[in-house]
Amino acid sequence: MTKEELYKELNYVNHSREKRIYYAQMVIAQPELVPTLLDILFDVNDKVSCRAAWVLEFMCSENLEALIPFLDTFTESMHLVHQDSAVRPMAKICEFLASAYFSKEPNKIQKALTASHKERIIEVCFDYMINDEKIAPKAYSMNTLYLFGLENDWIHAELASIIQKDIYGQSAGYKARGKKILKKIKAS
Repeated sequence: MTKEELYKELNYVNHSREKRIYYAQMVIAQPELVPTLLDILFDVNDKVSCRAAWVLEFMCSENLEALIPFLDTFTESMHLVHQDSAVRPMAKICEFLASAYFSKEPNKIQKALTASHKERIIEVCFDYMINDEKIAPKAYSMNTLYLFGLENDWIHAELASIIQKDIYGQSAGYKARGKKILKKIKAS
């Protein structure tokens, strides 16, 4: 499938789980489409890039290891994504990566995720925390940063500071997640 054909297909993706799953399964079945999907995703000013982000998120939820050959591309460009409906899936994919990396079950992400990948994920998640993002990217970022803070103490200190500073001016969802993460930081 050419880039133009995939681009055209992505126009059929909508907010329904059914469509997102359908196209995620298509990409999983044809892994050669992943770089093309990433090309479309990182054309960040095009409205279809959001649809590519939705498909990538669902692909990663089903088969995160399919992203391994493209971790450099993903982590080097994820900071460019700025449309709200694309930022949320990016933050969720970062959370998937962190969760897999810190899983007690051995997996390929643990070997594939380099120090550079982790640094870029940490940086983008801190950006999501301090920028004017919606609650979902902030919530996913809190969890991602908490996990990476298990390896780097400074992350927990910085994360706790941001949460404590922002918690009273944020939504109920932010407050609930923030309190939960603060409790976990104190316990670790």
